[in-house]
Amino acid sequence: MSRGTPQTMRLVEYATASMIIPGESESGDRYIAAPTPTGALIAVIDGLGHGVEAAEASKVAVATLERYASESVIALIRRCNEAMKTTRGAVMSLASFSAQNHTMTCLGVGNVEGVLLRTDAQAGQSRESILMRGGVVGFRLPTLRALVMPVSPGDILILATDGIRSGFEINLSISAPLQQIADTICSQHGKGTDDALVLVARYMGDGS
Repeated sequence: MSRGTPQTMRLVEYATASMIIPGESESGDRYIAAPTPTGALIAVIDGLGHGVEAAEASKVAVATLERYASESVIALIRRCNEAMKTTRGAVMSLASFSAQNHTMTCLGVGNVEGVLLRTDAQAGQSRESILMRGGVVGFRLPTLRALVMPVSPGDILILATDGIRSGFEINLSISAPLQQIADTICSQHGKGTDDALVLVARYMGDGS
């Protein structure tokens, strides 16, 4: 299992953990965490299949998202779709955080699962899922509709590729260190039959 180094940027702190399918030297799962003029962009990408071609597809997606990170999540998916037409394609989930509105705008194409865990269950649902629509970026896009969610300091977003079994958020302590959460999910819920990557991001409000 590979651990990321916990990072902090404006609005968000995050950590990652990942595994490469046995027999491969490079993962097709990648992520981006980038500051934007209005907040921060978080995304996890899963190139179709595994190996070099899957890695190349996810690299194209990361480069595109880094270049245009300040655009809307719908515009970003469309840009990735155009850029990835010569690759085998990928599935991905994106979340854009706004400092001004204290919101998270999210969109998923394919099966990169996203879960928002709230610190104050009294204020609403304790768990909300990112809307995922069937399709493959670079090959066939669904109708794109972004979902806007309010977020509060301490809320945690978890994005995981399909190398992680569903239900990973059950019984998690969201007050634990982010790297510990990421490592626990990857080690306890990784399938071992595919590349796997999990990103855990905590919303920090104004960065304090």
